[in-house]
Amino acid sequence: MKSEKMEDQDISFLPLRDVVFEQLRTKIMQGELAPGTRLMEIGLSEQLGVSRTPVREAIRMLEKEGLAVILPRRGAHVASVSPRQLEDMLEVRRTLETFSVNAACSRISREQIEELKTRNEKYRKAVASNDPVIIARVDYEFHACITNIAGNEKIAGILSGLKEQLFRYTYLYAKYCDSIGQSAMEHEMICEAFSNGDNNRAVEIIKMHIDHQELVVYLHSINEHVERK
Repeated sequence: MKSEKMEDQDISFLPLRDVVFEQLRTKIMQGELAPGTRLMEIGLSEQLGVSRTPVREAIRMLEKEGLAVILPRRGAHVASVSPRQLEDMLEVRRTLETFSVNAACSRISREQIEELKTRNEKYRKAVASNDPVIIARVDYEFHACITNIAGNEKIAGILSGLKEQLFRYTYLYAKYCDSIGQSAMEHEMICEAFSNGDNNRAVEIIKMHIDHQELVVYLHSINEHVERK
């Protein structure tokens, strides 16, 4: 197989396993490695031009992030995105982010509101790029900013630990949503609620925001499961 030319990336500061992890993660996010695809160490090491050891370590990292499943005697596979998994994940996200938005309302400063607005402008530019990877990354940064403002380190830690799985769902939303610009408007409405000190309005919008994403990804995951049967 042809090497993927890992030297084209600025990766001199990363361990090789992390480089392989990032490449495999991108392939999973972008659908090049579909749910259920077998992750063969030999084939991947040849494709990426590395030994099997960093591939094996990268696959374990993918498993830790919920992007791969390793089964006895069956090897490693790309984890599926089932409707039930989606519901569970977004229920956790909805609960934690609702708390964070409510807490942020009583702590947020004018400077922090302006920072959120700046991040949302960055998000609008990401939407204009039509690149789901960039959109998902910038969206995560906007929400992480709110979590940090809320000041609860435990919740911030939980959401950080779920980053890869949340990123995957956000990527699917960005890829399959016909009205992705709506998210930027919802971000703006959250900023407005913060400016007005309206806790109830901010909470209402974040729930609507997450429900909108859930609906798009839920419909996609159902269609994907039907097609695989």
